[in-house]
Amino acid sequence: MSEIKIGRMVVGAVQTNCYFLQNIETNQVVVIDPADKGGKIYEELTHRGYKIEAILLTHGHFDHVMGVDELRRLSGAKVYLGRQEEKLISNADLNVSAMFGTPYTTKADIMVQDGQVLELAGMKIQVIHTPGHTEGSVSYYLEEEGILICGDTLFLESVGRTDFPTSSTAQLRSSIREKLFLLPEDVYVYPGHGPTTTIEHEKENNPFV
Repeated sequence: MSEIKIGRMVVGAVQTNCYFLQNIETNQVVVIDPADKGGKIYEELTHRGYKIEAILLTHGHFDHVMGVDELRRLSGAKVYLGRQEEKLISNADLNVSAMFGTPYTTKADIMVQDGQVLELAGMKIQVIHTPGHTEGSVSYYLEEEGILICGDTLFLESVGRTDFPTSSTAQLRSSIREKLFLLPEDVYVYPGHGPTTTIEHEKENNPFV
């Protein structure tokens, strides 16, 4: 396997973490959750000499997806999304963009499902269906690198909101306890907002789970 490096840009109206996974050998990158700054992300990554191979979405809320269309158009990369999230990303009320004053919908090119392993840019990325924040939320796990990108499911000593359409507090807790907390404790957790944490830290310190 190639050496993989993870980078982050904080973009958008609510300070969304947009991550990019870089294959050090080839300078190919996989972008995760481009918020509402598709052009800015494309400009920054191409300026560094990177080639965008794919765009992965953890879920369909507006603050994670409004940059998708522009980034897809500029890069030619395909967009991946959890299978159960298709109806949310295509409905401005469900993805809460209408609530925040800028109705927006889009669609993914490829729908993914729990347990699927994506082979992109020399990386193996496992899909973990983690419903709760939304019905179709997924996390992306790179086992060899010890990296988990979990969207708005799990935060540093907190968890995602469950007062939006398709949300469920019971599902969220189950996803964290029965899926994410079964990962090795030294796995680094990269959430959709805020700082990085680890599985070990959250098992010991998260009061919401």
